[in-house]
Amino acid sequence: MKIRGVVLAAVLVGVMFLGISCSNNAGSGSDSLKVGFSQIGAESAWRSAETDSIRNEAVKRGVDLKFSDAQQKQENQIKALRSFIAQRVDAIILAPVVETGWEPVLKEAKKAGIPVILVDRGVNVSDDSLYTTLIASDFVEEGRMAGKWLVEKLGGNGNIVELQGTPGAAPAIDRKKGFEEAVAESPGMKIVKSQTGEFTRSKGKEVMETYLSAARAEGLKIDAVYAHNDDMALGAVQAIEEAGLKPGSDIIIVSIDGVKAAFEAMVDGKLNVTVECNPLLGPAAFDAVEKAVAGESLEKKIIVRDEVFDQSVAAEVLPTRQY
Repeated sequence: MKIRGVVLAAVLVGVMFLGISCSNNAGSGSDSLKVGFSQIGAESAWRSAETDSIRNEAVKRGVDLKFSDAQQKQENQIKALRSFIAQRVDAIILAPVVETGWEPVLKEAKKAGIPVILVDRGVNVSDDSLYTTLIASDFVEEGRMAGKWLVEKLGGNGNIVELQGTPGAAPAIDRKKGFEEAVAESPGMKIVKSQTGEFTRSKGKEVMETYLSAARAEGLKIDAVYAHNDDMALGAVQAIEEAGLKPGSDIIIVSIDGVKAAFEAMVDGKLNVTVECNPLLGPAAFDAVEKAVAGESLEKKIIVRDEVFDQSVAAEVLPTRQY
């Protein structure tokens, strides 16, 4: 009887411990946020840095992050958002590949009571209540900064070739607009060729090869390259070198993003200037998520401040770059 009593007591203690353990696990699971993140892809070092920032911040805050890589396709992002809605996530972080075509799925998210936080790119919708906030740089101002620097560098005269980003993408539209505004003030500055390089190094190289070939055939001198991101600029550097020219001196190169590889190219004298566009948006994105889920109000746009870096400061700044 004594043995049976001891066994029964042990079983009861075990059941009690299991109940406490299960209860604690359930509590921790219910406390954590579940957030969907639809990323455009991994087309550049900048994009990868943004992804890492958001993933790392999710781990830091104990967020259950549902990640989807759209591989540059809007239809994949729309599918991902609908999947997040079906999974009843607490919030969605979206880096939209293009500006248009989002209203139906954003209406679905709004109906489900799921706040949508836009990062690095905006959307063009008739009702801006379909998203909570946009955390991004001022792309138009980035283009202006690049244009003003180049006007000063060339003394207001020069033939420019442009490597545009993805057609329809907010940074491509706005960086072109800002740059054109800046160079328009100097009649001697002419954009002689402009084509998409799709924000990738390989496509930037391919388009620059075409530009150089056409320039030779036309007897046209290319004075500068304006690339909407560093990866395309670095592709252009390769094409210029393979053509027997010196990037950074024979042809001036200005780009946007401020990735580490751009600073390395500036140290080597192959890139002249990069306008920073900070991709480390994880902390700001999850601050916004937490406020939105708590029902707090947010500004419609949160601007990330950017800077211009040229060759003169590249060696000093390079060791401090996080991306």
